[in-house]
Amino acid sequence: MARTLIRKNPSNFKTLPLHVEATPERLSYQSIGMPLNFAQTLQRRKAIQLDDSERFVIELANLGVSVRLTLNWQNRDYWVLVRQRRQDRGDVVLKLISGYVPAQELNLPLHTAIQEVAEECLLETPEGWLGGRFNDTWLPAPYAAALHYREALPFTLSPASGAARPVHCGNLMLLERPRAYVHLPTASLQLIYDLRLQVPKEAKSLSLFHVDERLEGDQLVARLNRKRPDLYLMPLKDGKPLAELYTLKKDQLIPASTRGLYLAESFALQDGWVVREERVRWREWVRQQGLVESRPEKPSHLQRFSDKARALLQRAKTTLHK
Repeated sequence: MARTLIRKNPSNFKTLPLHVEATPERLSYQSIGMPLNFAQTLQRRKAIQLDDSERFVIELANLGVSVRLTLNWQNRDYWVLVRQRRQDRGDVVLKLISGYVPAQELNLPLHTAIQEVAEECLLETPEGWLGGRFNDTWLPAPYAAALHYREALPFTLSPASGAARPVHCGNLMLLERPRAYVHLPTASLQLIYDLRLQVPKEAKSLSLFHVDERLEGDQLVARLNRKRPDLYLMPLKDGKPLAELYTLKKDQLIPASTRGLYLAESFALQDGWVVREERVRWREWVRQQGLVESRPEKPSHLQRFSDKARALLQRAKTTLHK
């Protein structure tokens, strides 16, 4: 059964529309107009068109931020994807960790990105949930009232190399160089930060969970459902993704089905500064990337028996050494 972690009043969230100017060399944005609440922002997220994908001036509904998070666990790298039922678009996709940038952080979207990692990506060990640090700054523990966070063994979050073309907020260049695109179906500007999450080696029996807020009536509600972890790992080899998905439960990678799967628009093809698609089929993305999808075989009865015997032997050795 899902556990309620927090409830929020969505009317407390305010953001601002944007004035955006783009050339082939750079993109800049600045806020305009009056602050908008969540419902007002959704009303403005209507499809638009652009004749030139490299050079334009336009007003957009909002600024969104995503994190292409690379998790390093047991000396292996994985991209982190989360499952989301998008109420405003009526679909279910796997997407990057993401959120809306509030009005007070439009000039510092990296801060929003870091908070989204703390809110959406939860790391559990038998001794409690892991906190995190970004460089020398502790990440917030958004569910501290409902979950026990460990004081020791924080994971570390650090920026990776950014995009080639610069993005400016007014006259200020965003130093981490996020990738930027205008999403035509939602009239929004989206920034994608590359961040790296290092799991401490001492963190044993690790499980990963995604927590997302859903609008229920007049409240935003965040729930944890252990039966549906909703956080997926895509392994990397030499920095490039493999066409495989897993969930992680107590240090065990569990293959996940990709049948009928859609990825969010951040995985769709980008033309200049523009992304036109709402989503992309998993198989289409795999084809575009030139990947070969491997279908993990179900373990045989003999393999399952061997795994159980190995686990029992290991448990016996541990008991003898105590």
